[in-house]
Amino acid sequence: MAPPPMATVEPLPLFRDIPVSDRQNLFMRKLQICCFQFDFSDTLKSAREKEIKRQTLLELVDLIQSGSGKIMERCQEEMIKMIGVNIFRCLPPASHENTGQVATDPEEDEGYLEPSWPHLQIVYELLLRYVVSSDTDTKVAKRFIDHSFVLKLLDLFDSEDHREREFLKTILHRIYGKFMVHRPFIRKAINNIFFRFIYETERHSGIGELLEILGSIINGFALPMKEEHKLFLVRALIPLHKPKPVGVYHQQLSYCIIQFVEKDYKLADTVIRGLLKYWPLTNCQKELLFLGELEEVLEATQSAEFQRCVVPLFRQIARCLNSPHFQNWVNNDFDAQLLSACDVSPLTFHLSFTQWITFCKGGYNGTFGVLGYLLFVSKVSTVLVAERALFLWNNEHIVSLIAQNQQAILPIIFDALEKNIRSHWNQAIHGLTANVKKMFMEMDAELFDDCHRQFEEKEARAQEVEEQREMTWKKLVDAAAHRGEDIMVTV
Repeated sequence: MAPPPMATVEPLPLFRDIPVSDRQNLFMRKLQICCFQFDFSDTLKSAREKEIKRQTLLELVDLIQSGSGKIMERCQEEMIKMIGVNIFRCLPPASHENTGQVATDPEEDEGYLEPSWPHLQIVYELLLRYVVSSDTDTKVAKRFIDHSFVLKLLDLFDSEDHREREFLKTILHRIYGKFMVHRPFIRKAINNIFFRFIYETERHSGIGELLEILGSIINGFALPMKEEHKLFLVRALIPLHKPKPVGVYHQQLSYCIIQFVEKDYKLADTVIRGLLKYWPLTNCQKELLFLGELEEVLEATQSAEFQRCVVPLFRQIARCLNSPHFQNWVNNDFDAQLLSACDVSPLTFHLSFTQWITFCKGGYNGTFGVLGYLLFVSKVSTVLVAERALFLWNNEHIVSLIAQNQQAILPIIFDALEKNIRSHWNQAIHGLTANVKKMFMEMDAELFDDCHRQFEEKEARAQEVEEQREMTWKKLVDAAAHRGEDIMVTV
């Protein structure tokens, strides 16, 4: 029988201080205390009651963790209800929604921190201890931790507080592992969150944490892989490359993608074509992420799958080698001097704000201070796209795949390599391009010479067309000038 509801928060005796026969009733009364809600925006308001609730929560955690006594089903149900009362709530609007600013990387910005976290953390700890406890019978617990509970738990992943998302990640992962009956539902629910994020909002704080859970889930998929899992890859994971904030969760996304390819190498062609479909056109930082992921996928790709996508793949790589971001970067001597003063490495660019102030007095192209600094750094970072693409040839496995398919690859990228040698301003790109050309020459000198001849013929035809165009324009100008003279004579 449940105890009568409590009107106020008053301290209760400890479990160890009362007879075992009365502990279930005391447990229910302590749950009632923990259901009281307080205003945590004011730390001084109801301080005594808050402390009583906090101590009560800690005692409940100790009881569950110790496993010192079996908890009745009724008590378990009421405990899950109490947990729901505390954690299931309307989340405050995201900070960028209040200010109109673009959502930032949570690793760079603390974001909103839940003021009730000192209590909320203990409630999450209680739920976690209940889920992982060996005394928890899943046949009983699944009646309380049901689909509705899991959905509400997933809604909380949109919390801006990274501490809450970390706890949620651990708890949901444990629920997935313990409650096998919920596994398909959890996967489908996560799938729906991804769909809404990709095609509707492009705003969600917990995509990275959900992908971390999926990384572990994918790792446990049995072979041969179910069609359902392959559809999840194609319909949800690959399209996650599309949203603008992909950089926030790309590391976790890339891990999930690689897990699929390592599980079933035949999926490599599907993944590569998916990357090409969502390849960024103007965002150089995003291109760097894609190139890094592409290299990892290619490391797990077999020859047969590589052959299926080799043509569209190297057309894109050729575009990266001649990315339009590079063409007019060094506009003047100042750009060149500032670049030479920087520490440019193959995969990173570094220029401290202090160096920036010292060299150019904080100004660039009329933009001063931090904005000028960011403008310059963002322009320099575009150099890395071509450099990162050329570094694919430093991977032995990728080079072996290229060697097996050089007849198809070299004609596609030869023009891009030659243009880099002839016109790229950056000496690092010159050196890397020369190394790649040397590799192809050593693989098949006859094919290389044939491609070089075709390039020269194409350039000659282009030059001829350009000369013909200039000649035509000259004739038009002369004709217009002559007609103007005739008109003047007539007048």
